[in-house]
Amino acid sequence: MSRVIVPGAIPLRLLRDLRQAGPVALCEGWREGVEASASAVTSVVARGEPAYGVNTGFGRLSTTRIADDKLAKLQFNLVRSHAAGVGPSLPDPVIRLVIALKAAALARGYSGVRPAVIDSLVRLLCADALPVIPAQGSVGASGDLAPLAHLALVLIGEGEAKLPSGRIVAGSEALLFADLEPLVLAPKEGLALLNGTQVSTALALDALFRLETCFATALITGAMAVDGARGADTPFDARIQDLRGHRGQADVAAALRELLAGSMIRDSHRVGDPRVQDPYSLRCQPQVMGAVLDLIRFAAATLLTEANAVTDNPLVFAETGEILSGGNFHAEPVAFAADILALATAEVANLTERRIALLMDPALSGLSPFLAADPGLDSGFMLAHVTAAALTAETKALATPRSTDTIPTSANQEDHVSMATAAAHRLGAMLDKLETILAIEALVAAQAVEAHRPLRSSETLEQALSLIRIRAPRWEEDRVAATDIAALRALVAEGGLALLSPVALPSRAG
Repeated sequence: MSRVIVPGAIPLRLLRDLRQAGPVALCEGWREGVEASASAVTSVVARGEPAYGVNTGFGRLSTTRIADDKLAKLQFNLVRSHAAGVGPSLPDPVIRLVIALKAAALARGYSGVRPAVIDSLVRLLCADALPVIPAQGSVGASGDLAPLAHLALVLIGEGEAKLPSGRIVAGSEALLFADLEPLVLAPKEGLALLNGTQVSTALALDALFRLETCFATALITGAMAVDGARGADTPFDARIQDLRGHRGQADVAAALRELLAGSMIRDSHRVGDPRVQDPYSLRCQPQVMGAVLDLIRFAAATLLTEANAVTDNPLVFAETGEILSGGNFHAEPVAFAADILALATAEVANLTERRIALLMDPALSGLSPFLAADPGLDSGFMLAHVTAAALTAETKALATPRSTDTIPTSANQEDHVSMATAAAHRLGAMLDKLETILAIEALVAAQAVEAHRPLRSSETLEQALSLIRIRAPRWEEDRVAATDIAALRALVAEGGLALLSPVALPSRAG
């Protein structure tokens, strides 16, 4: 069954799903507005009125009028000259989302393209013939010009694409595979394909969905660390959270209470434990992770708006026949959202690494040093923690804001840019590291919980421990830690542990 896109009203749940291969269709009723918009462009050309990018040059060259007999060549030249991206291709899930977002934006009927352009995008997506889109070359205004040019190249039968088999082929062969003819671009169509924030938005959305999974996983491993260190659940009392009033904090505390409910380990030291307070990395999880959750929700709202927006330029208003130049291509909202997600990612990494360190220290955990079976002969998870520390440091270094930078381009015509694409692109590397840090916590927290046998943790955390043990058996003596870390990183990335988390996340709600 096709996943149906309603332009301007795509929910987060569908946006998350559109990263996967499968049939896609636009809802009924979009063609009439698109045809009216294309007709308005045709009328402006016929009247000889100047319109940016329709019968003028681009950027600083916008004062140059183009003769009518060269308007088609103008669009082809734009696509070819702007295909200046470099670096490795974007990941397949991101490219699928880029195509879907571009088709949905054009189908709103304000871009002046013919329905055939949108049909070609949808057919390409359904065939999973994915244009090779270099990751670097956009400054986030005027839209994601370079990467989107590489998408447009395939539509005109040029460039490169990857088929479902993984084979890289010429754009012309990809069109044959999708049963398409190369597009002959009409006035405005090349510009409409290139202008827009779809690449930066797709990158940021992909990161948002991955961070949601990591966040939910961190609640599971964080709760396991509480039990592993025989920590208290008192700091998660609802009355404490209510006095502060932050929604995210209250939601995280509620999730932790639920995750730890019924733990025999917790019950075993309610009376007679001399410790009055746990270290911050255990005790302040609602405050830190709650603040992260609030940022995730804010970024999700921003990116949902952007995913449903019309962000090219100029925009065509068919009802009045006007073509208006503006700046919807400026991706500042995406840049801010991406920077916020970077801060959130770094903080989850920070807190997770501190819990791992706590479990390594017998003075804090009450367990054997480094959770080693025979300390001294065995080093246990000593170096697993060092790896987590190294990755955390790298993650923090990547968290520096990108939106505060701007480099004027196009001979100073485009004199303030967002850097949204770079802001969103670096999130992938940060999340790669966070997934591994969480895998290490899963490995050590499971070992710590099992150190309290025959006492058992809560039902949910015992389920999590079982999932971990399927991938990484309990350490009875030293072995190669990298193998277990890789296996558990796959579990984290797949969302196996996240599914056990009770917290409400934006893309799960709709």
